[in-house]
Amino acid sequence: MCCDERGLAIFSTLRQRRNEARAFLFAFDLLEMDGLDMRRAPIETRKATLASLLRNGKPGVRLNEHIAHPNGAAVFHHACKLGAEGIVSKRLGSRYRSGRSPDWLKFKKSGSTGGEA
Repeated sequence: MCCDERGLAIFSTLRQRRNEARAFLFAFDLLEMDGLDMRRAPIETRKATLASLLRNGKPGVRLNEHIAHPNGAAVFHHACKLGAEGIVSKRLGSRYRSGRSPDWLKFKKSGSTGGEA
């Protein structure tokens, strides 16, 4: 991921700035750790474990923070005002599943031309 001058992650800039120093990995989920399959653990456990692993992490890897809020629409509108392409909402307690899931919803602002939100 690459960030703009405000520090906002902009997916589409990654294609244009492949080797730039501002490029880094946003880690947002943990599926496996030391041979242990973490996909059955709830999202809260996976994110807490990932945060612990990255606390003293290496440069170039950042934890994708989350916002726990009862009003997803308010979070979406705030993200759009900041210039984000959208949000991904994950139901607390959800396990990891490949593909689409009713527990994980993606909302993109209209007219967004970037990659996945």
